[in-house]
Amino acid sequence: MVERKTIIKELDLITQNMRELEILYERYFAGQEKREPLKKREDLYKKLRRFANRRIIQTDLRYRYESLSARFFSYATHWDRILRLMDEGRYVRHLKRNSLTEPLTAPAEKRTDDNEHVYQELLKAHQKCALNEPPPDRDKFTAFLARQRAALESKYAGQRLEFRVVTEDGKPKIKVRTKTES
Repeated sequence: MVERKTIIKELDLITQNMRELEILYERYFAGQEKREPLKKREDLYKKLRRFANRRIIQTDLRYRYESLSARFFSYATHWDRILRLMDEGRYVRHLKRNSLTEPLTAPAEKRTDDNEHVYQELLKAHQKCALNEPPPDRDKFTAFLARQRAALESKYAGQRLEFRVVTEDGKPKIKVRTKTES
């Protein structure tokens, strides 16, 4: 009975340390912490390894240890992947995830979303018109929209371009209108 209580206390401590480590890594990835919490990660790893060589007879405690261990290694893999992305310069920090304002997105990402929306509208209009020709290829459509956007952005500097699909003479067409940035 005494051994069970000590194992429970140690597992509770490991659980608490894991929560703290999760928070520290999230703060590090958000840019709030300057250094990666390597010392705490190594300490937690050592605590988990001590249990690996220990024989736990009670099934519930063994299950709890194995769950904690699996969770730690899952997080470790996730953290390592993010660290690799940071080293490669491909990691985008999500600083305003819970903000009520518009989320931070790169202009290229926003354009990709806009392109996808316009492409889906074009496919719907193409189906409604029941044309005998196949719908346009997504890659060709994206290249076309990029060329149009580049040509029109130089003409309408400082204004946001909005592409939309209209049906004229039984055929879907892409129209553009300008909106001033607010």
